[in-house]
Amino acid sequence: MENLPKISAVAITLNEASAMQGFLESLWFADEIIIVDSQSTDATVAIASENEKVTVFQRAFDNFSAQKNFAISKANNDWVVFFDPDEEITKPLAQEIIAALKNPKAIAYYVNREFHFMGKRIKYSGLQNDNVIRVFNKNYCKYNDNLVHETLEANGEIAQLKNRLPHYTYKTFDDYTGKMHQYSALQAKMLYKKNKKPTLYHFLFRPWYRFVNQFFFRLGILDGKEGFILAYVSAFSVFKRYVNLWLLYRKID
Repeated sequence: MENLPKISAVAITLNEASAMQGFLESLWFADEIIIVDSQSTDATVAIASENEKVTVFQRAFDNFSAQKNFAISKANNDWVVFFDPDEEITKPLAQEIIAALKNPKAIAYYVNREFHFMGKRIKYSGLQNDNVIRVFNKNYCKYNDNLVHETLEANGEIAQLKNRLPHYTYKTFDDYTGKMHQYSALQAKMLYKKNKKPTLYHFLFRPWYRFVNQFFFRLGILDGKEGFILAYVSAFSVFKRYVNLWLLYRKID
């Protein structure tokens, strides 16, 4: 493509076989695709390996920041697009990325995500302005050291893309709650490293506040029963975070 720098598409995966083929096809505009897999037990790696643009690396998962920074280190090009397999890279978004990189005005670009849960687009619940960096120059960007809810730190100007990014995080209820449990465990480890100790306040008030804040103050009530389920699961994940922290201090598995 004329005047377009080469683009590396990067992703981390774990048991994403159901989404993999469509995800790879949506990256048609990338010159290479780097997949860092956390030892999937399904056909994720087999499907990815069939694509001639794809290079697969197997790496045991330790935390999200380390996994993502490792993936970026394997990119051969300066410009990187870093999407998750449960995000839909629409054709208008791909074309906007191409247009932006022909004459880049920033070193990174935000994309606004549309959150879909249990077959419904969530319009409230605090997810109205879910901006994430998905396009960036790797020479100026790196994920911070958070074990979970990692953030890409960009040393330079960041611009906003106009097209939205549908995010289909829900496969099954057990899959979704499983992710929340994983996040809670990683957040507990972060708190433990900071010598934070759980108190009754954390067990009682913090989960209650998370529910009230998300369902009422952030208008999750307008998302109906899906908004209620999201707020409930979110509140329980806060409770579980401090249970995990309490267990770490007592050396209990």
